[in-house]
Amino acid sequence: MPAAPAGAEFAVGPAPVLRGSAAGEGTPIVLCHGLTASRRYVVHGSRVLERGGHRVITYDARGHGESDPAPAGQSYGYPELIADLERVVEAEVGEARFILGGHSMGAHTAVGYALAHPQRLRGLVIIGPTYTGEISAAALAYWDGLAAALEGEGIDGFVEYLTREGSTAEAWREPVARISRERMKLHRNPRELARALRETPASRPFGSLAELAGLDLPALVVASHDEADPGHPYAAAAAYAAALPRARLISEDEGQSPLAWQGGRLSREIALFALEPDVALST
Repeated sequence: MPAAPAGAEFAVGPAPVLRGSAAGEGTPIVLCHGLTASRRYVVHGSRVLERGGHRVITYDARGHGESDPAPAGQSYGYPELIADLERVVEAEVGEARFILGGHSMGAHTAVGYALAHPQRLRGLVIIGPTYTGEISAAALAYWDGLAAALEGEGIDGFVEYLTREGSTAEAWREPVARISRERMKLHRNPRELARALRETPASRPFGSLAELAGLDLPALVVASHDEADPGHPYAAAAAYAAALPRARLISEDEGQSPLAWQGGRLSREIALFALEPDVALST
Protein backbone atom coordinates (compact mmCIF):
# COMPACT_ATOMS: atom_id res chain seq x y z
CA MET A 1 0.00 0.00 0.00
CA PRO A 2 1.32 3.49 -0.76
CA ALA A 3 2.60 5.37 2.27
CA ALA A 4 0.48 8.20 3.59
CA PRO A 5 1.36 11.49 1.91
CA ALA A 6 4.05 13.36 3.80
CA GLY A 7 3.53 17.02 4.61
CA ALA A 8 1.02 19.32 6.24
CA GLU A 9 -2.52 18.01 6.47
CA PHE A 10 -5.34 20.42 5.65
CA ALA A 11 -9.12 20.57 5.72
CA VAL A 12 -11.08 22.86 3.42
CA GLY A 13 -14.66 23.80 4.30
CA PRO A 14 -17.52 24.53 4.36
CA ALA A 15 -19.40 21.29 3.82
CA PRO A 16 -18.33 18.94 2.52
CA VAL A 17 -15.03 19.30 4.35
CA LEU A 18 -12.25 18.09 2.04
CA ARG A 19 -9.16 16.66 3.69
CA GLY A 20 -5.79 16.59 2.03
CA SER A 21 -2.04 17.08 2.29
CA ALA A 22 0.47 19.60 0.94
CA ALA A 23 4.17 18.71 0.81
CA GLY A 24 7.27 20.38 -0.57
CA GLU A 25 8.08 23.89 -1.74
CA GLY A 26 8.10 25.46 -5.18
CA THR A 27 5.75 25.46 -8.16
CA PRO A 28 2.37 24.08 -7.00
CA ILE A 29 1.13 20.82 -8.51
CA VAL A 30 -2.44 19.81 -7.65
CA LEU A 31 -3.30 16.14 -8.23
CA CYS A 32 -6.83 14.68 -8.25
CA HIS A 33 -7.53 10.96 -7.79
CA GLY A 34 -9.97 8.60 -9.50
CA LEU A 35 -13.33 7.13 -8.54
CA THR A 36 -13.02 4.69 -5.56
CA ALA A 37 -9.42 5.81 -4.99
CA SER A 38 -8.01 8.41 -2.59
CA ARG A 39 -5.24 10.98 -2.63
CA ARG A 40 -2.64 8.27 -2.00
CA TYR A 41 -3.38 6.75 -5.40
CA VAL A 42 -2.29 9.36 -7.92
CA VAL A 43 1.49 9.01 -7.61
CA HIS A 44 1.23 6.09 -5.17
CA GLY A 45 3.34 7.50 -2.37
CA SER A 46 6.19 8.74 -4.55
CA ARG A 47 7.92 11.90 -3.29
CA VAL A 48 9.89 12.60 -6.44
CA LEU A 49 7.94 15.79 -7.15
CA GLU A 50 8.39 17.28 -3.68
CA ARG A 51 12.11 16.51 -3.76
CA GLY A 52 12.34 18.07 -7.22
CA GLY A 53 11.19 21.51 -6.11
CA HIS A 54 7.40 21.35 -6.25
CA ARG A 55 4.65 21.87 -3.72
CA VAL A 56 2.37 18.87 -4.21
CA ILE A 57 -1.24 19.25 -3.14
CA THR A 58 -3.52 16.21 -2.98
CA TYR A 59 -6.94 15.76 -1.41
CA ASP A 60 -9.68 13.17 -1.04
CA ALA A 61 -12.73 13.89 -3.17
CA ARG A 62 -16.12 14.20 -1.48
CA GLY A 63 -17.25 10.82 -0.15
CA HIS A 64 -13.79 9.33 -0.63
CA GLY A 65 -11.01 8.61 1.84
CA GLU A 66 -11.15 10.96 4.80
CA SER A 67 -13.30 13.68 3.20
CA ASP A 68 -16.93 14.28 4.11
CA PRO A 69 -19.79 12.93 2.01
CA ALA A 70 -21.93 15.15 -0.16
CA PRO A 71 -24.28 17.26 1.97
CA ALA A 72 -28.04 16.94 1.70
CA GLY A 73 -29.24 18.31 -1.63
CA GLN A 74 -25.88 17.83 -3.34
CA SER A 75 -24.53 15.00 -5.49
CA TYR A 76 -21.30 13.42 -6.70
CA GLY A 77 -21.59 14.90 -10.18
CA TYR A 78 -18.78 16.74 -11.94
CA PRO A 79 -20.15 20.25 -11.33
CA GLU A 80 -19.73 19.61 -7.59
CA LEU A 81 -16.35 17.91 -8.02
CA ILE A 82 -15.05 20.85 -10.05
CA ALA A 83 -16.41 23.31 -7.48
CA ASP A 84 -14.61 21.33 -4.75
CA LEU A 85 -11.37 21.59 -6.72
CA GLU A 86 -11.89 25.34 -6.98
CA ARG A 87 -12.19 25.53 -3.19
CA VAL A 88 -8.97 23.56 -2.68
CA VAL A 89 -7.12 25.76 -5.17
CA GLU A 90 -8.34 28.93 -3.48
CA ALA A 91 -7.30 27.68 -0.03
CA GLU A 92 -4.01 25.93 -0.85
CA VAL A 93 -2.66 27.57 -4.02
CA GLY A 94 -3.99 31.12 -3.84
CA GLU A 95 -3.22 33.32 -6.84
CA ALA A 96 -0.18 31.42 -8.13
CA ARG A 97 -0.33 29.64 -11.45
CA PHE A 98 0.04 25.90 -11.07
CA ILE A 99 0.19 22.52 -12.78
CA LEU A 100 -3.02 20.50 -12.52
CA GLY A 101 -3.28 16.76 -12.99
CA GLY A 102 -5.59 13.88 -12.30
CA HIS A 103 -6.35 10.24 -12.92
CA SER A 104 -9.64 9.00 -14.43
CA MET A 105 -12.38 10.88 -12.49
CA GLY A 106 -9.64 13.25 -11.39
CA ALA A 107 -8.55 13.75 -15.01
CA HIS A 108 -12.09 14.70 -16.00
CA THR A 109 -12.35 17.05 -13.01
CA ALA A 110 -9.03 18.65 -13.99
CA VAL A 111 -10.14 19.17 -17.60
CA GLY A 112 -13.42 20.68 -16.43
CA TYR A 113 -11.47 23.09 -14.23
CA ALA A 114 -9.06 23.90 -17.06
CA LEU A 115 -11.91 24.76 -19.43
CA ALA A 116 -13.32 27.17 -16.84
CA HIS A 117 -9.99 28.63 -15.65
CA PRO A 118 -7.30 28.18 -18.33
CA GLN A 119 -5.48 31.33 -17.22
CA ARG A 120 -4.69 29.72 -13.84
CA LEU A 121 -2.67 26.83 -15.25
CA ARG A 122 0.94 26.32 -16.32
CA GLY A 123 0.13 22.87 -17.67
CA LEU A 124 -2.30 19.99 -17.52
CA VAL A 125 -1.59 16.29 -16.79
CA ILE A 126 -4.33 13.88 -17.88
CA ILE A 127 -3.91 10.29 -16.68
CA GLY A 128 -6.21 7.50 -17.84
CA PRO A 129 -9.26 9.48 -19.00
CA THR A 130 -12.38 7.55 -19.98
CA TYR A 131 -15.03 10.15 -20.83
CA THR A 132 -15.09 11.01 -24.54
CA GLY A 133 -18.46 12.75 -24.78
CA GLU A 134 -20.80 9.76 -24.58
CA ILE A 135 -22.27 7.97 -21.55
CA SER A 136 -23.40 4.48 -22.48
CA ALA A 137 -26.17 2.48 -20.85
CA ALA A 138 -23.81 -0.50 -20.57
CA ALA A 139 -21.26 1.56 -18.63
CA LEU A 140 -23.91 2.86 -16.23
CA ALA A 141 -25.18 -0.69 -15.68
CA TYR A 142 -21.63 -1.80 -14.80
CA TRP A 143 -21.18 1.00 -12.27
CA ASP A 144 -24.63 0.33 -10.77
CA GLY A 145 -23.71 -3.34 -10.37
CA LEU A 146 -20.44 -2.40 -8.69
CA ALA A 147 -22.31 -0.10 -6.30
CA ALA A 148 -24.84 -2.82 -5.49
CA ALA A 149 -22.04 -5.30 -4.80
CA LEU A 150 -20.39 -2.84 -2.39
CA GLU A 151 -23.68 -2.13 -0.62
CA GLY A 152 -24.65 -5.78 -0.35
CA GLU A 153 -21.37 -7.56 0.34
CA GLY A 154 -18.87 -4.86 1.27
CA ILE A 155 -15.30 -4.82 0.00
CA ASP A 156 -15.30 -8.56 -0.78
CA GLY A 157 -18.36 -8.16 -2.99
CA PHE A 158 -16.88 -5.10 -4.66
CA VAL A 159 -13.63 -6.85 -5.52
CA GLU A 160 -15.38 -10.02 -6.68
CA TYR A 161 -17.67 -8.05 -9.01
CA LEU A 162 -14.76 -6.01 -10.32
CA THR A 163 -12.70 -9.06 -11.23
CA ARG A 164 -15.69 -11.02 -12.58
CA GLU A 165 -17.28 -8.30 -14.73
CA GLY A 166 -14.16 -6.44 -15.80
CA SER A 167 -12.27 -7.46 -18.90
CA THR A 168 -8.80 -7.41 -17.37
CA ALA A 169 -6.55 -10.11 -18.80
CA GLU A 170 -6.06 -13.14 -16.54
CA ALA A 171 -2.40 -12.32 -15.82
CA TRP A 172 -3.37 -8.97 -14.30
CA ARG A 173 -6.44 -9.97 -12.25
CA GLU A 174 -4.61 -10.79 -9.03
CA PRO A 175 -2.74 -7.46 -8.78
CA VAL A 176 -5.91 -5.57 -9.76
CA ALA A 177 -7.87 -7.36 -7.02
CA ARG A 178 -5.14 -6.77 -4.43
CA ILE A 179 -4.75 -3.06 -5.19
CA SER A 180 -8.52 -2.55 -5.29
CA ARG A 181 -8.95 -4.22 -1.90
CA GLU A 182 -6.18 -2.11 -0.36
CA ARG A 183 -7.54 1.20 -1.55
CA MET A 184 -11.14 0.37 -0.62
CA LYS A 185 -10.07 -0.01 3.01
CA LEU A 186 -9.18 3.70 3.16
CA HIS A 187 -12.74 5.03 2.81
CA ARG A 188 -14.64 6.22 5.87
CA ASN A 189 -18.03 6.21 4.13
CA PRO A 190 -18.41 3.11 1.92
CA ARG A 191 -22.15 3.65 1.46
CA GLU A 192 -21.51 7.16 0.20
CA LEU A 193 -18.87 5.73 -2.10
CA ALA A 194 -21.52 3.41 -3.52
CA ARG A 195 -23.65 6.46 -4.21
CA ALA A 196 -20.72 8.10 -6.01
CA LEU A 197 -20.33 4.95 -8.12
CA ARG A 198 -23.83 5.59 -9.46
CA GLU A 199 -23.78 9.38 -9.75
CA THR A 200 -20.32 10.31 -11.01
CA PRO A 201 -20.28 8.14 -14.16
CA ALA A 202 -23.73 9.50 -15.09
CA SER A 203 -22.45 13.09 -14.96
CA ARG A 204 -20.67 15.04 -17.69
CA PRO A 205 -17.46 16.95 -16.83
CA PHE A 206 -17.83 18.90 -20.12
CA GLY A 207 -19.70 18.49 -23.38
CA SER A 208 -17.43 16.90 -25.95
CA LEU A 209 -13.76 16.45 -26.80
CA ALA A 210 -14.14 19.19 -29.40
CA GLU A 211 -14.04 21.69 -26.51
CA LEU A 212 -10.45 20.70 -25.78
CA ALA A 213 -9.29 22.37 -28.98
CA GLY A 214 -9.68 25.70 -27.17
CA LEU A 215 -7.31 24.72 -24.35
CA ASP A 216 -4.07 26.37 -25.46
CA LEU A 217 -2.05 24.81 -22.64
CA PRO A 218 0.88 22.42 -22.53
CA ALA A 219 -0.57 19.00 -21.73
CA LEU A 220 0.82 15.59 -20.85
CA VAL A 221 -1.57 12.68 -21.51
CA VAL A 222 -0.77 9.33 -19.88
CA ALA A 223 -2.26 6.23 -21.51
CA SER A 224 -2.28 2.60 -20.37
CA HIS A 225 -2.52 -0.46 -22.57
CA ASP A 226 -5.83 -2.30 -22.42
CA GLU A 227 -4.60 -5.75 -21.40
CA ALA A 228 -3.90 -4.65 -17.83
CA ASP A 229 -6.25 -1.68 -17.55
CA PRO A 230 -9.18 -1.96 -19.98
CA GLY A 231 -11.26 0.35 -17.78
CA HIS A 232 -9.06 3.22 -18.95
CA PRO A 233 -8.85 2.58 -22.70
CA TYR A 234 -5.70 3.54 -24.54
CA ALA A 235 -7.90 4.92 -27.33
CA ALA A 236 -9.57 7.39 -24.96
CA ALA A 237 -6.22 8.85 -23.86
CA ALA A 238 -5.09 9.03 -27.49
CA ALA A 239 -8.29 10.92 -28.34
CA TYR A 240 -7.54 13.49 -25.63
CA ALA A 241 -4.00 13.92 -26.94
CA ALA A 242 -5.33 14.41 -30.47
CA ALA A 243 -7.96 16.94 -29.33
CA LEU A 244 -5.60 19.08 -27.24
CA PRO A 245 -3.51 21.44 -29.40
CA ARG A 246 -0.33 21.20 -27.31
CA ALA A 247 -0.43 17.66 -25.92
CA ARG A 248 2.16 14.91 -25.72
CA LEU A 249 1.03 11.28 -25.28
CA ILE A 250 3.10 8.80 -23.25
CA SER A 251 2.57 5.22 -22.07
CA GLU A 252 4.37 2.14 -20.83
CA ASP A 253 5.58 -0.48 -23.29
CA GLU A 254 3.10 -3.24 -24.04
CA GLY A 255 3.27 -6.01 -21.45
CA GLN A 256 4.55 -3.72 -18.71
CA SER A 257 2.63 -2.60 -15.65
CA PRO A 258 0.55 0.47 -16.56
CA LEU A 259 2.45 3.72 -16.23
CA ALA A 260 -0.45 5.08 -14.15
CA TRP A 261 0.35 2.39 -11.54
CA GLN A 262 4.08 3.19 -11.38
CA GLY A 263 4.25 6.06 -8.91
CA GLY A 264 7.95 6.78 -9.18
CA ARG A 265 8.11 6.64 -12.95
CA LEU A 266 4.88 8.62 -13.33
CA SER A 267 6.24 11.27 -10.98
CA ARG A 268 9.45 11.51 -12.99
CA GLU A 269 7.44 12.00 -16.18
CA ILE A 270 5.44 14.79 -14.53
CA ALA A 271 8.68 16.36 -13.27
CA LEU A 272 10.11 16.31 -16.79
CA PHE A 273 6.91 17.87 -18.10
CA ALA A 274 7.22 20.63 -15.48
CA LEU A 275 10.71 21.42 -16.82
CA GLU A 276 9.52 21.91 -20.40
CA PRO A 277 10.06 25.57 -21.36
CA ASP A 278 6.39 26.27 -22.08
CA VAL A 279 5.51 25.01 -18.61
CA ALA A 280 8.46 26.16 -16.52
CA LEU A 281 8.68 29.65 -18.00
CA SER A 282 4.97 30.48 -18.10
CA THR A 283 3.99 33.35 -15.84
